[in-house]
Amino acid sequence: MSINQWPMDDRPREKLLKKGPKALTDAELLAIFLRVGRKGVNAKQMAQELIDCFGGLGPLLNASQEEFCSAKGLGKAKFCQLQATLELTRRYLDEQLRSKDIFTSPEQVRDFLAIQMRDNHREVFAVMLLDTRHRLIELLDLFFGTINSASVYPREVVKVALEKNASSVIVAHNHPSGSAEPSRADIQITKRLKAALEIIDIKLLDHFIIGRGEIVSLAGIGKL
Repeated sequence: MSINQWPMDDRPREKLLKKGPKALTDAELLAIFLRVGRKGVNAKQMAQELIDCFGGLGPLLNASQEEFCSAKGLGKAKFCQLQATLELTRRYLDEQLRSKDIFTSPEQVRDFLAIQMRDNHREVFAVMLLDTRHRLIELLDLFFGTINSASVYPREVVKVALEKNASSVIVAHNHPSGSAEPSRADIQITKRLKAALEIIDIKLLDHFIIGRGEIVSLAGIGKL
């Protein structure tokens, strides 16, 4: 049965308009994005098949072009639409951070960093430079590593913080393996960064570790 033959309240678009997007399941939201299914399979069924095939919504959204387009019913046009949607989300969050006092909303920072960094297949160490009102000056990907590690030099963080006239800093890096559990090295470099920044009177507010579906704040667990 096609979605158009379903009761009005069960149709994803009508349900979204009536109850809001949070009331929809992952499959229903993805069905709205897909718009149509394929022969013998409606959009919602196809959406659930894709989520099951990729092992979840996250892996589907993070899939490479080759992986995405290899799924039945998908192609380059849908891949471009998805990438445009994700980039719009990133830019929206960036705009919000630039206009608001971000440290009073750590959840917003978590969401922003997750979207900015979770797609990386190698380890990236990023620095958020903040002004006196804790607004974002700039987010910089400063160090790049292999799939397992990244070399972080405190003097480079100090250098960019001074160049951008930052008053405080938040740092973050991703764990491509998926686990956001901080390592001993993560804790050690955090302490070194904090000490180096304190010399020039710049505060390290937090260090976030981004995994797949999990984010750990070192300040939140008392390791800052």
